[in-house]
Amino acid sequence: VVLHGLWYGWFDAVCCMGGCTKLAALGKFFEKVLQAVLANVNFDVVRCLVLAGPGFVKDQLHAYMLQEAQRRDLTAIQTHKSSLLLAHASSGYKHALKEVLVQPAVANQIKDTKAAAEVRALDSFYTMLSNDSARAFYGPGHVMAAHEHLAIDTLLIADSLFRSMDLAERTKWVAMVESVRAANGTVHIFSSMHISGEQLQQLTGVAAILRFPLPEIEDMEF
Repeated sequence: VVLHGLWYGWFDAVCCMGGCTKLAALGKFFEKVLQAVLANVNFDVVRCLVLAGPGFVKDQLHAYMLQEAQRRDLTAIQTHKSSLLLAHASSGYKHALKEVLVQPAVANQIKDTKAAAEVRALDSFYTMLSNDSARAFYGPGHVMAAHEHLAIDTLLIADSLFRSMDLAERTKWVAMVESVRAANGTVHIFSSMHISGEQLQQLTGVAAILRFPLPEIEDMEF
């Protein structure tokens, strides 16, 4: 879930007029990030805070946060500095989160969290889709048909489906979730505000890994 967004083009702020420098712009950016962390992160609940990005900016941010925490006596940062984790990302945009979450150091820290479980479930679906497509269905029609055969082992469903304006539609998906669980299946409800949830939305918001292949349904059109 995006609690706080910062977009800061510090490279555009490099100039000579008014004493504006890259260093000063970076400092302002780091301070905004620090304030966002202090306002939104409860370290009594959050297991780790990942600082990710390309190049050395993340390292500079990390150093700034620790330095300022000591200078200002920011107990939350000082006490939980071991919870700050550095990771490489190809960019600073939201779509790079998936590559961050699968890095071993990060994955080990968040392995028991809902976000990690969603990433693993989606990866498992794509692997099955690639290796045995008759056991990996997506789209309401195919998933419903698989459910009628009691074939669903793992159901991946976006929370947006439970917010449909159509009561019958909402009721249908709630019933499916309960039925899959009753049949000892696993259900992952994806947040549409998380990167893995956005990926699932691209697959219509619902997908399933099956217990056994259903090739006769795979080629059907709904």
